[in-house]
Amino acid sequence: MPGKFMERILKAPVAFTFRDMILLPGLSEVEPSEVDVSTRVSKNFVLNIPFVSSPMDTVTEAEMAIALARQGGLGVLHRNCTIEEEVNMARRVKRAESFIIRDVITIRPDQSVGEAIRIMEEHSISGLPVVGDDGRLRGIVTARDVRFADYGLRVADVMTSLDKLVTVHEGISIEEAKRILQKHRIEKLPVVDEQGHLKGLITVKDIMLKDKFPNAARDEEGRLLCAAAVSPFDLERAKKLDKWVDIIVIDVAHFHNRNCFRATKELLKHVSADVIVGNIGTYEAAEDAITELDGIAGFRVGIGSGSICITMELLKAGSPTLFATAQVADAVADYGADLPIIADGGIRNPGDAALALALGASCVMMGNVFAGCKEAPGELVVIGGRYFKRYRGMASPSARARRHAIDRYASKRIAEGVEGLVPYRGDVASVVAEFVEGLKAAMGYAGARNIGELHESARVAMLTEVGVKEAGPHNIYLPSRETPSSA
Repeated sequence: MPGKFMERILKAPVAFTFRDMILLPGLSEVEPSEVDVSTRVSKNFVLNIPFVSSPMDTVTEAEMAIALARQGGLGVLHRNCTIEEEVNMARRVKRAESFIIRDVITIRPDQSVGEAIRIMEEHSISGLPVVGDDGRLRGIVTARDVRFADYGLRVADVMTSLDKLVTVHEGISIEEAKRILQKHRIEKLPVVDEQGHLKGLITVKDIMLKDKFPNAARDEEGRLLCAAAVSPFDLERAKKLDKWVDIIVIDVAHFHNRNCFRATKELLKHVSADVIVGNIGTYEAAEDAITELDGIAGFRVGIGSGSICITMELLKAGSPTLFATAQVADAVADYGADLPIIADGGIRNPGDAALALALGASCVMMGNVFAGCKEAPGELVVIGGRYFKRYRGMASPSARARRHAIDRYASKRIAEGVEGLVPYRGDVASVVAEFVEGLKAAMGYAGARNIGELHESARVAMLTEVGVKEAGPHNIYLPSRETPSSA
């Protein structure tokens, strides 16, 4: 009879990865162009594409989050910064476009022209509603009004006064706003209540952006969706971000931990945003979260599969993303939890995304792929005439050296990530277009019209080691590769 240690070996599951599996073709009645890739990213929010960017400081800041939301996806702002810096990033995303801007930057009539110019430059805007101490609209001052004005003048001396302004009330439709803006040849339309208090601002720029990005992921007020990462132990950060973001992503390497659970229970009491928890990698982790954490809105799964993560190599601990996705999806189904799953780590191409979705994911989270985009904050580097961007894991030595990363790995004295370069890929729109087309093609092979059908009917198969080699180019010399394939 085998002992307990041999039993562990004999009962060990196969922790399969993306390279181990293929999506089997099925009877199809759908063309790729007919496939719908919209999906839920959390309990209450829907994306038009199932792609999410990682909360890493060389991947997602405001520019990435804006660009990805405009394409229909979601960016998760990193937390390797001060609370104020992360809140400001979230504000930038929410202010990027909206039918009615609610967080209007204003100025008082007794402030100087110099102050007005400074505020406009600081926030990259071309005009400021002028509001009195009582909250009532007094006028508007634009860049044109102050262009050659004496900096010492008061705003009241140069502004367009209220009697010359066109204003509207809340409830106005976008088509009516367009008509008024066109009729009066103006670019800004203040929104006021019956007493004249400023309630918002409609701009031509925001309406044009809404028309330019019809597939964008937006909230109920027409603003871009935004998510932000927090430590479960940083309640202050979570509370301040809650005013701005739609989704809070609990950001720890190993969430299945009693301390993380206790902290998250407390955090859930104080925020209204959807809270996605992770990372987890097993059925048991999902089971415990479902039964113990009321109010969570989704899971982030996969431990150790990221291209810059060395946890599985160095510590021999982890749960490959594809395996983790299937584990958690089974738990969600068994408990009828109806919680979306974000497969995080190791996704290199549309086929990997299709596999993750086929095994229960609702979305895939990518770091390496988006790190190579123009909108990522990583530095652009030229080597041998080729362009690269810097990319580092949040457990890499340089990331850990930053003060704000320490709470995530506070009990560890070893780096679990590396840093390096990834090929420059161009802008987010181009990368997303390629992934969307590839994903639709893969779903077409599976005969799935949407991600729900892919969950229900997709079949997969395991590849042997030889099969993995055969699945790629072989018996041909590829000049773009360092060495010819010998498979």
